[in-house]
Amino acid sequence: MKLSGLEITFWTCICAVAYNYVGYPLVLFALSVLSQAKSDFHFLLRRAGRRQSRPPEYVPRVAVLISVYNEEPVILAKVKNTLELDYPEAQFEVFVGLDAPTDSTAEILSRLRCGPLRVVHFPERQGKLKVLSSLAEQTQAEILVLTDANTTLERNCIRNLVRHFANPLVGAVSGEETRIPAPGTDPAAESLYWKYESALKFLENRLNCTLGGNGSVLAVRRELFRPKKQSIIEDFQIPLEIRLKGYRVVYDPEAIAIEEIAPTTHAQSARRVRIAAGDYQTLFANLGCLDPRKGLLAFCFFSHKVLRWITPWLLLTGFACSALMMQQRGFAILFAAQSAFYLSAYLGYRRKKQGKPASVLSAPLYFCMMNAALLLGFFRYLNGHQKLTWNPTLRGAQPDTTLHSMLRKPAMSSRVSPNHSFGSTVAQDSNLHPSSPENLRAL
Repeated sequence: MKLSGLEITFWTCICAVAYNYVGYPLVLFALSVLSQAKSDFHFLLRRAGRRQSRPPEYVPRVAVLISVYNEEPVILAKVKNTLELDYPEAQFEVFVGLDAPTDSTAEILSRLRCGPLRVVHFPERQGKLKVLSSLAEQTQAEILVLTDANTTLERNCIRNLVRHFANPLVGAVSGEETRIPAPGTDPAAESLYWKYESALKFLENRLNCTLGGNGSVLAVRRELFRPKKQSIIEDFQIPLEIRLKGYRVVYDPEAIAIEEIAPTTHAQSARRVRIAAGDYQTLFANLGCLDPRKGLLAFCFFSHKVLRWITPWLLLTGFACSALMMQQRGFAILFAAQSAFYLSAYLGYRRKKQGKPASVLSAPLYFCMMNAALLLGFFRYLNGHQKLTWNPTLRGAQPDTTLHSMLRKPAMSSRVSPNHSFGSTVAQDSNLHPSSPENLRAL
């Protein structure tokens, strides 16, 4: 039976979406099984290369870089968390770049005196990537760890990241970002989606075709940190550029960072639209990655990223085609099924607006919100409204409660001492210490 143009278009769109979400993970799994079988076969033949001797502990000098703008609710907790990480103090330093904040972030940091901490003040907004690039020029550390102010790193996170750099072919390492709901909020299906994405990264890593990383926990060799293109999703652009230089990009699920899901639907949507605009910015800046001669790199970039970014257009086209063919019973049923799916997403949205959990409607709601954000992000990219600077996502914690609850605790860490100097371009008060009663009253 000969298919009409509308039928071909419909099935092409639906199959592309199905392949992106279901087919591609299955292909990755099959390829990873074959790769493992090949490794096992070589071992059986040669009895070598299966297990390598454990290399001596690799402890390079590490600099943690944090770009900050209006993060007063979380900045003190972030500094505390960073200074308590398990890494030798002599090989460890922290750089905080203040991207012209307008709240009390700078004032809070000026009251700390921490040996490894350096605060650099930028009088005008630069954007995250420019701030990180400027900070990278001020350190001689071998490894740079990029993280966000609202992210909590597990104690052994840095050790797990840097161990991979003992291999000189590794240029970047991404950790695992665990998303947790803010107290009293409904995470909908976001936590499930992040687990799904983590599974894809795990399989891609097995095949040595990891492209991007997690901006909240990303380590790179300083000598390779030379961003050629400005992007608002630097966690994809930076590893991609390093990969194109011939170095490996590794994903380590044991290097864990924890971040709260934005507490409101509006905040979640605003964040997704911003990231979506960056997705299209990255796509059109790196079309060369789709060259089939790049092998698995091009295959994964198209199958994982490009198809995901054009899914809204595929869904709209498929929906329109089925509507135009409703005179056929089969397509009438398909149109009704799509309509029911989108209606369930709308009902889930209404429940969220009323302060109720979306429950079983979480999956269609999250899927539709994600694709709506991609659609809006595309138009934002086209009209150039998305800048390289943006306001941080609304946090669940309030400045006063967060700050004072942190200050009630004893000492921030063994690295915080009244005898240490505080390297900073921000004004400081030598009479204040974060754990002292005087500091509590002053703040």
